[in-house]
Amino acid sequence: MSIAKRTKRVRAIDESPPVRNRHALIAERLGAWFETAKRDLPWRKTKDPYAIWLSEVMLQQTRVATVLDYFPRFLDRFPTVKALAEADTEEVLGAWSGLGYYRRARALQLGAREVLARYGGELPDDAAELRSVPGIGPYTAGAIASIAFGKREPLVDGNVARVFARLFGLDFDVRSTRGLRELWKLAADLVPEKEPGRHNEALMELGATICLPGEPKCSQCPLHSECVAAKTGRQKELPVLAKKKAPPVVPMVALLAYRDGEVLLGQRGPTGLFAKMWEPPMFEASGEPGEALGALLGELRDAHEVGEIRHVLSHRELHVRVIAAEVGAELPEARAPYVRFAWVGAEELSGRGVSTLARKVMAASRQGVKTAKGLEGAAKARRRKGIDVFE
Repeated sequence: MSIAKRTKRVRAIDESPPVRNRHALIAERLGAWFETAKRDLPWRKTKDPYAIWLSEVMLQQTRVATVLDYFPRFLDRFPTVKALAEADTEEVLGAWSGLGYYRRARALQLGAREVLARYGGELPDDAAELRSVPGIGPYTAGAIASIAFGKREPLVDGNVARVFARLFGLDFDVRSTRGLRELWKLAADLVPEKEPGRHNEALMELGATICLPGEPKCSQCPLHSECVAAKTGRQKELPVLAKKKAPPVVPMVALLAYRDGEVLLGQRGPTGLFAKMWEPPMFEASGEPGEALGALLGELRDAHEVGEIRHVLSHRELHVRVIAAEVGAELPEARAPYVRFAWVGAEELSGRGVSTLARKVMAASRQGVKTAKGLEGAAKARRRKGIDVFE
């Protein structure tokens, strides 16, 4: 063996113990901090794999405060994998209504049906098997395996990525292929044999409450003395994130039509954006706002704009002009993207999957017309004044 190779090997051997010791120290400090600082959250009071799975899906791209309201109600309604798998999809979407990102609910139910068919309704304890279930990716599989089953499995989410970037002074884009590979390797090296679930929860808790994106609370961090960013004053520089392209703006128009306290809603088809959800009819429209709606619903009487809303999705930004109008009592024929229409009263809305965007559109009527009677009265007033319907 050459001198250079022997030297390289000796260095590797010499460096390994300190790295392992540091990792053990980090895990120990994290665990001790978590026991005293963790938030009192309902999904931390159970080891039920299904409940933990549900909480992780709900928490994706959604604030904890919002999930606190939805989690117990959803779990009461669908208490087991079997109950969720056998439920009507519309009922599931109705329970999810207002939580956003409805693809998660559909994927969750699809996964539940797979777990029922393949495993008799019991989630497997192996991370690789969990990843084979529709809707369960590496992060969710790691969370379920470690928290519910005590398996030594890593996980990486946005909070963990931010903690690692600052803690280890990572100069690469954490969203890149290389970045993700390095983050998962670090996560696997750090997770301890003892209480891996607690360790993973502690990492996520640290990112959510202390190692914040804008102004981290470094003085309260249990890993402050080990943090490269804190030592070098680079907290605001890290993590490195490549700029995302601005999502394209899509102009749309939506119709608010009321009849005897009911609103006209259309149900979207089983695939695509807002699949199976109910909403006031809305279409992409770059020209006059009434054209797309009129093509579907025929003549619109006393059509007038009552508001405009912005709704940002992960891949597009919707600018929706909201039009209130009178339409005939007959329901329009189904036409893409809608498979059916219905007149829906306020008491029925809670039982249907109604998206956040749809709720925003209906809320626009607070500045316009709320009922068929109000619509008729406003129409007469405008006709008396000679006001154009698209002023």
